[in-house]
Amino acid sequence: MFGLKIKNILFILIGSAIFSFGIVHFNMQHNLGEGGFTGITLILYFAFKWDPAITNIVLNVPVLLIGWKFLGRNTFLYTVIGTLSVSLFLSLFQLNPYRIHLENDMLLVALFAGVFIGVGLGIVFRYGGTTGGVDIIARIVHKYVGWSMGKTMFMFDFVVIATSVFTILQLRQGMYTLVAVYVGARVIDFIQEGAYSARGATIISARSDEIANQIMQKMERGVTVLDGRGSFTGEKREVLYCVVGRNEIVKLKNIINSIDPHAFVAVSAVHDVAGEGFTLDENKNPINH
Repeated sequence: MFGLKIKNILFILIGSAIFSFGIVHFNMQHNLGEGGFTGITLILYFAFKWDPAITNIVLNVPVLLIGWKFLGRNTFLYTVIGTLSVSLFLSLFQLNPYRIHLENDMLLVALFAGVFIGVGLGIVFRYGGTTGGVDIIARIVHKYVGWSMGKTMFMFDFVVIATSVFTILQLRQGMYTLVAVYVGARVIDFIQEGAYSARGATIISARSDEIANQIMQKMERGVTVLDGRGSFTGEKREVLYCVVGRNEIVKLKNIINSIDPHAFVAVSAVHDVAGEGFTLDENKNPINH
């Protein structure tokens, strides 16, 4: 459909629904702000009772018209879908909201607001969409001013949250808003990087061939052999690199120690893995998790 994937559209709708649920049931019910254009819609809601579903579209339409050429065709269409679906779900959830009584536990409100917003936006971003607003502005500023997108988005969020605190929110509410924004940002990173966390191991040993063979035989994991050279000694040595599941790292270390207890091993987190043994089987067919 217009070159778009139905799966992506479906998940953008799901993400928009989760995001909107969090805004209505935590931010709006408990007077929490937010960054970006969503924060502006909340300011207008708290100050004048303007419907965020409408102000979200009003704010985004001119930005979309100005910035469509910076997004690319598919991203622009996904962004339009994301923007409209957020307004749709904001409107639907306001029709018959479920009252969550957490007035005496604002920390819990902030945490749940951050989680719902982070999961929702994370899903939208992961499937190629955005919810418009600051993302488009950041692309324009990056093109013509040279600022990084992260810097522009941070400054915009800071101004919006600061405005919220000095206009319609109490200091206490503003501080909880910062907690929610921080949690949301971390959850977005988690969703985009992938829920599966593997481990990548870099191994330097004089017995690299034996270690590689044992890893392949006992763990059925592939090993990449790289050519390395010590900067101090100038000695050439093979460097092994392999990726294993998080629950396999102890087994990997035991194999290495049994062959060469003096081997150098550096283990790092790998947040997203694709390929044989993880997303593909030995016949290169997708693994259904």
